[in-house]
Amino acid sequence: MPMLTVTVKRLDPTVELPSYAYEGDAGLDLRANESVDIPPFSRVLIPTGLAIALPDGFAGFVQPRSGMALKRGFTIANTPGLIDAHYRGELKVIAVNIDPHETIHIERGERIAQLVVQQVPVVRLIEVDELDETDRGCGGFGSSGSK
Repeated sequence: MPMLTVTVKRLDPTVELPSYAYEGDAGLDLRANESVDIPPFSRVLIPTGLAIALPDGFAGFVQPRSGMALKRGFTIANTPGLIDAHYRGELKVIAVNIDPHETIHIERGERIAQLVVQQVPVVRLIEVDELDETDRGCGGFGSSGSK
């Protein structure tokens, strides 16, 4: 498996560095750097106490943890959250509680999201008058049916 080195800065010296839960995982677990309560259908910005320096040609994608989504209704408003290679500010998670009845309590140090780092190409756009034809064509949402 290829290895990528990414530098990380603790903005809070007591915060735990992101880590993989299991060997071979794609996402590094990000932790909350403060305790927060998220009422039903509310959103909160949760700091991680970390900043990273991604190399050119890479981006970070902050994604929800599936267990928290299923068990507690915790998700991320802008999933995946995008971290560009030149961003050096604190990583923060825009958390949303989609449970209609229960407030979600997040403890400082709790794993709240996953950071997936991926290589991304620089895209060169070429304007044309017509696009090539495909089987799908302009078929959008639901165009492939439900079976």
